[in-house]
Amino acid sequence: MNYDKLIILVIDFLNNNNYKINDINLMYINRGPGSFAGIRNSLSMIKAIHMIKKIDYYCFSFRDFKGEKDLNYENIPNLCEKFKIEKNLINPIY
Repeated sequence: MNYDKLIILVIDFLNNNNYKINDINLMYINRGPGSFAGIRNSLSMIKAIHMIKKIDYYCFSFRDFKGEKDLNYENIPNLCEKFKIEKNLINPIY
């Protein structure tokens, strides 16, 4: 996937769910492991949204949640709080 397609996917997701970017007040992004280009593009987009719209984000990896049994995307907000993941900090794993 290239960067242009990522933006289109995000815009389509927002439109299909009747959301606007201003409806978002917090984002969660998995920082890896994964392909270098994919992670770089995703993190760049999140960083740009943060800078322009001042939307906070949590950048996590499932490795951050050592010993946790309930590892699913629906539980990410609770896990970020429980494991004290810092807001607005990107530390990619390549």
